[in-house]
Amino acid sequence: MHLFRLAALAVLAMATALAAGNLSNRRAPGFSLMDINYNQHDLADYRGKVVLVEFIRTDCPVCQGFTTIVDKIRARFGEKVEVLTLVATPPDSQQSVMNFINTYKVRNPVLFDCGQVAASYLRLNPQNPRVSLPHFFVVDQRGTIRGNYEYGDATEAFFTGDATPLMNEIEALVNGPLAPAAKPQAER
Repeated sequence: MHLFRLAALAVLAMATALAAGNLSNRRAPGFSLMDINYNQHDLADYRGKVVLVEFIRTDCPVCQGFTTIVDKIRARFGEKVEVLTLVATPPDSQQSVMNFINTYKVRNPVLFDCGQVAASYLRLNPQNPRVSLPHFFVVDQRGTIRGNYEYGDATEAFFTGDATPLMNEIEALVNGPLAPAAKPQAER
């Protein structure tokens, strides 16, 4: 049993190391994008919370399945975590986003990106032109990217099932040294 736990921790550490890459441990690029109801969402408005910034396509089966993980995140962490879903236009449209929201009961903001925000997060350039979806970034309370995860064999556990590795990473940020201090009893 002890050997199994060590192997599981090694796999988790390897997946986390692979996920970190050169896209993590930097200031999250700022943005202000509109949702389906024309409300602006500015990343800076979410300072003090852990933010999951996910890039998806509404017709992607893994992206569709990830909505259940988002529901688990919301249930477990409540107001301490915000999820912002970004779709590229095109290929997605207001109609495809509305269908996605209604079909999968999405409660977090789904934002329209013409590609500029994705390009800044993924550091796209002529030497690195590849966009693979789904891809999400975990941004800490101060606006620093702490993890980035592109769907693949090494990161599948972050996108499926109970998403234990993702939940553990968010838990560490929510309760870690950047977590807001508890209010004294008199202020509550």
